[in-house]
Amino acid sequence: MLALTLAEIAAVVGGSVHGDPTLVVTGPAYVDSRRPEAAGLFVAVVGERVDGHEYAAGAHAVLGSRPTEAPTVVVADPVVALGRLAGHVVRRLPATVLALTGSQGKTGTKDYLAQVLAMAGPTVATAGSFNNELGLPLTVLGADADTRHLVLEMGARGIGHIAYLCEIAPPHIAAVINVGTAHVGEFGSREAIALAKGEIVEALPEDGVAVLNADDELVAAMADRTHARLLRFGSDAEVTTRSVEVDDLSRPTFEIGHDGAWHPVRLRQSGLHQVQNALAAATMAIAAGVPVDRVAAALSEAEPASPMRMELHERGDGLLVINDAYNANPASMTAALGALRTIGERRGRRTVAVLGEMRELGDSSTAGHHEVGETARTLGIDAVVVVGAAAAAIAEGYGDEAIVTAGRDEALAWVRENVAGADVVLVKASRGAALETIADGLLEGGETTR
Repeated sequence: MLALTLAEIAAVVGGSVHGDPTLVVTGPAYVDSRRPEAAGLFVAVVGERVDGHEYAAGAHAVLGSRPTEAPTVVVADPVVALGRLAGHVVRRLPATVLALTGSQGKTGTKDYLAQVLAMAGPTVATAGSFNNELGLPLTVLGADADTRHLVLEMGARGIGHIAYLCEIAPPHIAAVINVGTAHVGEFGSREAIALAKGEIVEALPEDGVAVLNADDELVAAMADRTHARLLRFGSDAEVTTRSVEVDDLSRPTFEIGHDGAWHPVRLRQSGLHQVQNALAAATMAIAAGVPVDRVAAALSEAEPASPMRMELHERGDGLLVINDAYNANPASMTAALGALRTIGERRGRRTVAVLGEMRELGDSSTAGHHEVGETARTLGIDAVVVVGAAAAAIAEGYGDEAIVTAGRDEALAWVRENVAGADVVLVKASRGAALETIADGLLEGGETTR
């Protein structure tokens, strides 16, 4: 973070200082008192169960809604004030701000992009999917005068949310990866999701770059919502791919092309859907001035950076476990099941899918779960274990052979009894289902490799 005194912070956010106004904050802002930042700013948020002010003792400095034991800038709303502070800081940074959104693939794209740009200069990027009105300013305040690229993932729960995030951190390069059915329960339709996602390109200046998925008609139409330069990716676009194949762990290889030049890429993550994530990241990096040959080389070196996303582990007896339990929607379920089938076919293994609830699908929830079950049956997945009543339609789509369990404990018990070293198991659901406990339970007690 750029060095600021508490008096300067108070002036920016419209607060008052309780304590030494000359105290200087040089470290990042943070909200978890268990992981304090040296010389940082603890943001005391009052949640449903925890009041951050009660954990402020020992902090270097605090941004809160009441005085604490530590020097504190007191404001009416610490989250709003945090956004104002981040907006002040980002406008003083030399960094290029790159923002991205989409219904699925945001975090994978962000992770690829951050690793590509890090080869070109100091880069700060959103941790995990910390992409809301709290997480985004915290990411911004982790940057300093040496930062050259600031990569920001932006999520939305409604119209106006991305516009607000762009007010905090105005992007110079912005991308929309896709418009799917994730969160359709909150928005009501894909068209409403597109309206919200497109706010990111509306925020671009005329000398900015809008990176759009040419293969998604709702995204492609966003070209009319910006005066920025367009740079598209897709099957017939300025940045594209050819010769896509996968190995026996479903890790893609392909060539990436731009401006007549083609360069090979070999990804280290499983799943054909990684190609689109890598292509979107490549296009953003090219927009930032990174030569396509360096982009291709960096993508081939990129390691998985966020947990529980097609995370592949091998147990001591040979059992392969794919932990993709961070999030789920019908499109990402289909992609993960496709990777499971490929690994099973290439390695001659029995395939087992442990699937739970996909949340925020609204009126399309039953149909979406049923579709996933049908997909698993069509792909020839050998066994499907359905976790919890909310995911019951998956079993209906798959057929009578589906194993229906009441919850995580029952599902884990079945899988432990019925899988062996010659199998490959996919574990996937929305984050709230917490199916990572099943993946972890399968791996307990034996050495694992990735």
